[in-house]
Amino acid sequence: MQLLDTFGRVHTDLRVSLTDRCNLRCAYCMPAEGLSWLAKPELLTDDEVLRLVRVAVGLGIREVRFTGGEPLLRPGLAGIVAAVAQLRPRPEISLTTNGIGLERMAPALVAAGLDRVNVSLDTVNRETFVRLSRRDRLDDVLAGLAGVAAAGLAPVKVNAVLLRGVNDVEAVELLDYCLARGYQLRFIEAMPLDAQHAWDRSRLVAAEEIHDRLSAAFSLTPAVDRGSAPAETWLVDGGPARVGIIASVTRPFCAACDRVRLTADGQVRNCLFARTESDLRDSMRAGATDADLARRWVKAVLPKKAGHGINDPTFIQPTRPMSAIGG
Repeated sequence: MQLLDTFGRVHTDLRVSLTDRCNLRCAYCMPAEGLSWLAKPELLTDDEVLRLVRVAVGLGIREVRFTGGEPLLRPGLAGIVAAVAQLRPRPEISLTTNGIGLERMAPALVAAGLDRVNVSLDTVNRETFVRLSRRDRLDDVLAGLAGVAAAGLAPVKVNAVLLRGVNDVEAVELLDYCLARGYQLRFIEAMPLDAQHAWDRSRLVAAEEIHDRLSAAFSLTPAVDRGSAPAETWLVDGGPARVGIIASVTRPFCAACDRVRLTADGQVRNCLFARTESDLRDSMRAGATDADLARRWVKAVLPKKAGHGINDPTFIQPTRPMSAIGG
């Protein structure tokens, strides 16, 4: 069995949310007061996470990315990474984080087998950071980036979301910061995944505009074909440094999508914008075998739609916000 949909897309990239909790309150994700978090009994235990990842690897998953919420808030994260690193065939193991606490945890995560890390950083300006995240934690994020680089992971990738009227004029400054430290920056178009359902296309800074802003300060040369990777990449000033842009809204890449998601409460989502989920947690707790879980997972992926439909007039935003889905 493999994770195949009706459009012939084979899914080899699993995003695993370990918690819906976060220690930031980014304006494009959740309200200032936060959200009602999942109760502990609803969350997958460490053993349940590992069992489902093992089943997924048996279905052809080759990359496992741990996300949140904020995955560094998950107790036992290093142990989970170490256990996944023992699976055969061994998947590539990556982490998407806001970077708070990463300086302290980086050595243990690298020793456990972490291969790559993506750190969210939308600005290097303290005032803008506080405005966006509603927390004065910029120094912690920057220290986390430096810490993971010192621990030997490369390339360290940085994810940035630009919002019009907030940090859209900081694209060049952010790229300068990353180039000086050897980080690989990727800009991501803001998507309608906020808990408030207040996403507004007028605040979207589109890929073409980001490219134009960067081109005014740097020479950008298209890099090789990206395959199923979400980012279009360019060599900066002839390389080897690169910058990427993920145009999720204006230039969707759904036709090459190979990603499937597992939420912190054990639900399979075949698309970030899916309106339906398939429950593996309750099946597992009711005594389902690995073969049963595998069949249920295959069935969940099969009806995946051709695209997310953001630009379709009938588009409806998912009920769950990004923090509860996993990036």
